Amino acid sequence: MLIGELAGRAGTSTRALRYYEQQGLVRPARSSSGYRVYDEQELQVVQKIRALLELGFDLADTRPFVTCLRAGYRSGDECPDSVESLRRKLSEVDEAMSRLAEVRERLRGQLGEPLCEFTYPADATT
Repeated sequence: MLIGELAGRAGTSTRALRYYEQQGLVRPARSSSGYRVYDEQELQVVQKIRALLELGFDLADTRPFVTCLRAGYRSGDECPDSVESLRRKLSEVDEAMSRLAEVRERLRGQLGEPLCEFTYPADATT
């Protein structure tokens, strides 16, 4: 398939695909006329990259999953480096949730206080 078809099937842009290629994540073949040609494995790689980006992974953090897919694993989640990346991201999410819970409690506490409290100087009221 050509780049436009891959972009459509993967739900991304041709520009993003070219960027993934520059980063060494996507490997198109070239036709005799120089067009990028992608196979189903590249579609699977791009879909995995997109799914990980939606989960908050940085593009560089998708590399272990891509390597795992290229090694023949079905989902890219099975390899030790991928598992470590998933655990690291889960830890980051847990930390963020903890920070947000603290902020939530502080906000709740503030709701019990006056929204705006003014104290007037003694001479301003005369």
